[in-house]
Amino acid sequence: MAPYRDLNNMIPVTIITGFLGAGKTTLIKNILYKLKDYQLAIIENEFGPESIDNELLFQNSKEEIIELSNGCICCSIRGDLVKTLNDLKTKKLNKSLNFDHVIIETTGIANPGPICQTFFIDNDIANYYRLDSVVALVDAKHGIDTLKNQIEAQKQIGFADRILVSKSDLVDDKEFNLLKKHLIKINPRSPIKKTNYGDINIEDILNINGFNLNDALDINSEFINQEEHICSEDCHHNNEISSFVFLSNKPFCSKKLEIVLSYLTEKYGPNMLRYKGILYMHDTNKRIILQGVHMLMGAEQGNEWESAQKPNTKIVFIGHKLPRELFVEKLNECTMDISEI
Repeated sequence: MAPYRDLNNMIPVTIITGFLGAGKTTLIKNILYKLKDYQLAIIENEFGPESIDNELLFQNSKEEIIELSNGCICCSIRGDLVKTLNDLKTKKLNKSLNFDHVIIETTGIANPGPICQTFFIDNDIANYYRLDSVVALVDAKHGIDTLKNQIEAQKQIGFADRILVSKSDLVDDKEFNLLKKHLIKINPRSPIKKTNYGDINIEDILNINGFNLNDALDINSEFINQEEHICSEDCHHNNEISSFVFLSNKPFCSKKLEIVLSYLTEKYGPNMLRYKGILYMHDTNKRIILQGVHMLMGAEQGNEWESAQKPNTKIVFIGHKLPRELFVEKLNECTMDISEI
């Protein structure tokens, strides 16, 4: 990941994902109606019968880039995502199009991973666009069955910075809380909010800086309590995508940690969906912020530890069948006792 970029002058990008029927298009329609003074570029994988152009199109949908009646634009990925983003960039620079934010709607069976990586691997894209967040929708009525049977749906939740539960009016509190527990065990770092008919506070899903290197790392307290009692496989409901947290009050040795992180990402990188941590290092009085997607990893200094706070490390890993015990063992090998400092 590229930690040193002028984020203030970059176009933010939000990825909206979710399994078939979760309500992605309904959500985007709602965003378009609410943001009347904010120009968006919507990228869809394809135009279909349920696409946003039903009610909002101003031009013919055969065009590669379509102007919407509210001044926003919409385009389909007819080539690859890089080409589409570069085309939009060119048109914005030559002032033939204007937009403040890009929203990418994935197909219902898409894994968001390759889309996320695009914003860190391709230099032209990485220097112009800032990946802001992944927003995942899950259908309250069918969510648990979908997550149990579809690994791509699990990956969508695993990558998410925000999880929206749609159609929550169709379930009672007991069913909703059961789904919520299931989601937390896959992804404990993402807030979970209800949405009906795509209605949501815009500030909850846009410009939330989910991929910025900052020292905001909130892990659901329910998950932390469960972590203290995890002993059996069935506590993860046999999810192929699951998560765990590494905690330590001992400082890391920088050189050892670099070697171990390189080893872990080289061997397990394809299965490491998202990971983020606040690290306590032996050679600095500042927090070190770590964040990664698959094998792409970035780190930089954060704020100094507060005088009343005991420095500590907290890292959450979300991935596909990651060997938790091995990760914990290897990371513990990098810590130092007070006598060694």
